[in-house]
Amino acid sequence: MDEGLYRDAALARFYDLDNGWTADRTFCLRLAAGKAAVLDLGCGTGDLAIHIAAEQRAAVTGADPARAMLEIARRKAGAARVRWVEADARWLDLGQRFDLIVMTGHAFQALLTDQDRALALAAVARHLAPGGCFVFDSRNPARREWEDWRPDLSRRGFDDPELGPITAWDDVDWDEKSGVLAYRTSYRVAATGQEFTAGARIAFPALDHLTAQIAAAGLAVETWLGDWTGAALAEDSPEFIPICRLA
Repeated sequence: MDEGLYRDAALARFYDLDNGWTADRTFCLRLAAGKAAVLDLGCGTGDLAIHIAAEQRAAVTGADPARAMLEIARRKAGAARVRWVEADARWLDLGQRFDLIVMTGHAFQALLTDQDRALALAAVARHLAPGGCFVFDSRNPARREWEDWRPDLSRRGFDDPELGPITAWDDVDWDEKSGVLAYRTSYRVAATGQEFTAGARIAFPALDHLTAQIAAAGLAVETWLGDWTGAALAEDSPEFIPICRLA
């Protein structure tokens, strides 16, 4: 898969319209209160980073490996308040520590292997200030959410300000052995019939695996949440959300 869903400008333009403002952003915006320096790792099109910079008056850095997403972020109102960095979480080296590091939108699941996750978590530990916290989300594989990511179940619509009505849908290929899912998202322009399709891959690590890798990186989980409302983690929770600090 070429990860074109995030790196292709023709598809990146649909990201905000398809996803909107989500509960993870609301939670992290509150979490940023009183923090002087914040890193949004995997910031995508930048909405959360911009809101934190504007509403919490923090010094915010938004980092993402997808140039097409960052170009959208840089054009938004309020973007000048944020330092934008094109960077991969695995190789991050900003020469700075942060009071809060957030990795939302399931960006952590784009780390496909144990080595990828180990490198990224070690980079987070290097960038986290003493007393600071790091939060990310990863879907609970026991919920098997991908079974609903089929064309007939995932079809949805929204309006693009230039192209008009858009129909979107997903499709997936799940590899049980590796725990990695390949998915494709398609967008059809109603007025012309033109279709845009691209794919990406995400991993679904188990909870015990995540716990071990977090500890190996020198981080300690202060609290496990099961969703972005702040509910405690349960066996059937949709999310694994650790709030971590330096061990």
